[in-house]
Formats: sequence, structure tokens, C-alpha cells
Amino acid sequence: MDCRKIITSSIAAGDAVIPELEAQQICRAYDIACPATVLAPGKAECIAAATSMGFPVVIKIFSRQIVHKSDVGGVVTGIATADELGRAYDRMLANIAKSAPGAEIGGVIVQKQMPKGVEVVVGGLRNDQFGPVVMFGMGGIYVEVFKDVSFRLAPLDKDEALRQVRETKVYKLLQGVRGDKPCDIDALCEVMVNTGKLLAEYPEIAELDFNPVFCYPDGCTVVDARLVLKSS
Repeated sequence: MDCRKIITSSIAAGDAVIPELEAQQICRAYDIACPATVLAPGKAECIAAATSMGFPVVIKIFSRQIVHKSDVGGVVTGIATADELGRAYDRMLANIAKSAPGAEIGGVIVQKQMPKGVEVVVGGLRNDQFGPVVMFGMGGIYVEVFKDVSFRLAPLDKDEALRQVRETKVYKLLQGVRGDKPCDIDALCEVMVNTGKLLAEYPEIAELDFNPVFCYPDGCTVVDARLVLKSS
């Protein structure tokens, strides 16, 4: 399914946020790397998927009615074995039954857990006056605390993306500190450029949030992608 069809289908279904699996398809269409991900209808399929992709894995509840999965106990990380996965699966569904009893469950997402990297955020929004804008900064749970972010109009080229990265404090971490290898900043800038293209080409996307993006010495991966559609 191409990006246009995904967005059109999501709008027709009344989604405010494009479902995670489809959001990852859009990312990959724009050469934005995401972890291996499978939608499993039941526990046995979850275990088979995790065994195939390799542990450790993350599991997430899949429901169009549940946008913030962590808030209802719908995310379990760091699962290292098939036995752990079986127990985590049962525990997560029990949590959902209590905290979101009316939600329609479409299955469970099994995702390869990525090794820790330098956490950054790449986001975007649509300003009424200036149009699409790309945001970059320190990612993870501290993005709201430190507000270490910078903005550029989209689309932007790689040189402009690099200037944007250099404006932030997290740039020092990306260069490597205390013996850490420097991150692949060129690959990060490529993600920012492609994010700008995505925003510019699809005005139906009101905002997007790639947080965290794990940066490594040899590339970077968007661990969580959230694409919000414009309200009609």
C-alpha cells in the first residue's frame, strides 16, 4: 500500500492518528529506518514472530481506540525469552481489559528491541503562517523538560539540517563524549531531510513525532513514529 492510500484509508476510517504499522510503512517509503515489526493475532503468533526476528523484543497492544498505549499498560519492553513473552502477553491483555474495556483489540505488535543509542527527536508541524516545519532536539522522556530543540521550514536540504543539529546541546552527545564513538550525523540529517519531504508532500499530516530516534555510529532508527492527521 502506498502512502497516499494509507493516508486516504486512515481519513476514511476516522483515525486522528495513523496506526503504527501504517506509519512505519510511510517511514520506510521515505527511507526512514524503523525496527522489524509484525502484527500478531494471538500469543502463539507473537512467540513465533519474536523467535523469527530474535529476542529481545517489545510488545504493544494494537487498537485504533488506544492512542497512548503506555498509559493503559499496553507496552512491555525488554522481553528476552519465549516464556517471558507468554507471561507478558497475558499480563498486558489483562491490563487492557481493566483500563480500556471498550477498546477493540486488533492483535499485538511484536517489535525488535533496538540497542540503546543517543536519543533524539525529529518532529514536524504545520504552522498557519509559514507552512510545514521540521523540529529537531534531545529526545526520549526529557524532551519536554530540557526543550533543547530547533526548527526549520520544510523542505530543507542536508546542509541546513546539519546547521539545525549544531544549534542544539545534544549535538555534543552526537559527536561522542567520554570515549563514545561519534554518531552517524549524516544519516540523522538524511532522516530530517526526508521528514521535511514527507511533511511538504502530504498536507493531510498536521504533525508528526519520531521519538525516540536512536543514533548509532553507523546509522539511526526511528523507534516510535506518530503521525497525526488534520481534523476535517
